[in-house]
Amino acid sequence: MDAKKIFGNWVVKNVLLAVLLVLILVVGSAILLRFMTHHGKEITVPDFTNMKVSEAQYNAGINDIRVEVSDSVYIRRMGRGLVYSQNPKAGSKVKKGRRVLLTINSVTPKKVQMPNLVGYSMRQAKAEILSRGLNLGKLIYVSDMATNNVLRQLRGNREIDPGTMIESGSDIDLVVGLSYNDNQTCVPDVVGMKYLRAIDVVHDNSLNVRGITFDQTVKDYADSLDAVVYRQTPSASRNPVVMGSDVNIYLTKDPLKKP
Repeated sequence: MDAKKIFGNWVVKNVLLAVLLVLILVVGSAILLRFMTHHGKEITVPDFTNMKVSEAQYNAGINDIRVEVSDSVYIRRMGRGLVYSQNPKAGSKVKKGRRVLLTINSVTPKKVQMPNLVGYSMRQAKAEILSRGLNLGKLIYVSDMATNNVLRQLRGNREIDPGTMIESGSDIDLVVGLSYNDNQTCVPDVVGMKYLRAIDVVHDNSLNVRGITFDQTVKDYADSLDAVVYRQTPSASRNPVVMGSDVNIYLTKDPLKKP
């Protein structure tokens, strides 16, 4: 049969047109879905700590994400209005347009209510502490049937009752359980991380920061937030250590400084 007659047939024309329309819809949908979800494109969240909100907004814009002030704490040694912490954390992988919530240092002390952390896991308690604008202090491990189960909450070596109003930025120590058959962790590598980020990672690995040493390049609290770890003891290792062990960190603002 002649090709002209085949393609000139109205039935064939309609079938071909329908196939073409379906193809356009499929390709168009795939492109639109890729555009809307930013498929395969992830952004590393910058570290906004110690920045002014305007600086954080500028840096967020460069990286195709958004920032929003969601809370405030009061740190006496820190510059007023500077970013104290962020969520998601620096280094997290997110899609374009993701909103990053900032906690800034307020001008006047803010009172917050002490939560009841007893019975929480250490990670749950830490998240609750940070959400209230408080700081996780020391992890004190004692023998118990459940590892990392919070048994007591302390402030300044004294037990603090839930509901007590305290200044934001206060350190809260946790007495947590340590089972004999689940009591080991590994020392993480925090070299190259900023001050607060390094402490956060050490705590996440069920360890304590015993010593914090700043070199001569760090002159005030604002400098400390920008300082990075150039040495740690003990060094990062996959060899297990007992939970609650101490890690010492040494920080500088000199990007070229080595151990």
